[in-house]
Amino acid sequence: MKRKALQQLKTWKMSENRKPLLILGARQVGKTWLMQAFGKACYENVAYVNCDAEPLAKELFETDYDLQRILLSIQAISGIKPQPGKTLIILDEIQEAPRGLHSLKYFQENAPEYHVVAAGSLLGVTLNQSHSFPVGKVDMLSVYPMDFEEFLEANGQTDLLQLLQQGDWKTMELFAPKFIEQLRYYYFVGGMPEVVSRFIAHRDFAETRQLQQNILNAYRRDISKHSSKTESVRIGQVLESLPSQLAKENKKFIYGVMKKGARAREYELAIQWLIDAGIIHKVTRVKEMQMPIKFYEDLNAFKLFLLDCGLFACMVDAPAKQMVINNHVFKEFKGAFTEQFVLQQLVAKKMKPYYWSSDATPAEIDFVVQQQERIVPIEVKAEENVKARSMKTYIDGHPDACLKGLRISMKGYVKQEWMENIPLYGISACFKD
Repeated sequence: MKRKALQQLKTWKMSENRKPLLILGARQVGKTWLMQAFGKACYENVAYVNCDAEPLAKELFETDYDLQRILLSIQAISGIKPQPGKTLIILDEIQEAPRGLHSLKYFQENAPEYHVVAAGSLLGVTLNQSHSFPVGKVDMLSVYPMDFEEFLEANGQTDLLQLLQQGDWKTMELFAPKFIEQLRYYYFVGGMPEVVSRFIAHRDFAETRQLQQNILNAYRRDISKHSSKTESVRIGQVLESLPSQLAKENKKFIYGVMKKGARAREYELAIQWLIDAGIIHKVTRVKEMQMPIKFYEDLNAFKLFLLDCGLFACMVDAPAKQMVINNHVFKEFKGAFTEQFVLQQLVAKKMKPYYWSSDATPAEIDFVVQQQERIVPIEVKAEENVKARSMKTYIDGHPDACLKGLRISMKGYVKQEWMENIPLYGISACFKD
């Protein structure tokens, strides 16, 4: 299995200004595998310390920040003597070691010759506020579930992957049935690495669904473990409301969906908890599509999406036959899966998606991203009914903005003066890494 983040790690290794690297991500997005694969590929040896599983690791930084003592302790725990440039030091689940995060500052200041990579769950790092975060003393890398390109490669579809990377729309359209077949599998399986790996090995839909359920159950246990009883109930309500929120024609988050009379002040912390844990993504409304887009953010209106389309399929208990046979998944569920898929690919591209809606009319544009020096409005269509009235009306009404829209649908590539249509499977060809 390959991950794009491996190349980012290789770039980090060669950087003259390299600092200790902190890898962040939700549980089970593949952080540990990524670090170990990187160490095996690029170093003579790896000194691996799991700060959660190894009892001695919890005391590693408690006494002081004497790096010679710390390095000797790492050697004793891992059985590997760290050597500058030759050994990758991995501190996994670093948030479980008191003062572990803060120790990275001293590696950067006093021992920059050592290559140190640490990993922690987003939740664990956020909650670990007892010691200051080493701002400016670490490099950071966010890891997400596997995107569609990574799924294709893992699934042995290297020819299809090459076509995507070449960006030849005419040739891609010839293979549209194969792309769509893989897209249906991706909607069901998603991008959680263990789930993908087991699906490829066994081709067992029931096993896939069970693994996804295990991950969701682990998230629910985290909710109970790391929050008060009252707050855990609210966090659970937010999480369980996502399917019904996204099944609405207007996917704006409505507090009243969870319970009658619910108010924002009751659930703000619960939503933020799920964001901090990396379990959900928040897509905020913008009032105008102008540069810089964040100036026009409306914090009171937003949509919430799950981190992974496969976990979403599991949460709604969508039957395999409904998702992987024919094109039912694109025609049903009111486009919820398709917007979830597009959101996931945009996030994997390190983009920050917003959405636009009118104050005066029902008009809405599904996503808006700022790409370098231009704003891109994005309409998502799950079927071949691709009329994008809201987007065209906005673009025609704002000629000075020089906007060109992007429509993502089941149709093939079409280029018009005011917009481009790309097939669902072609997002990566449009937004290159």
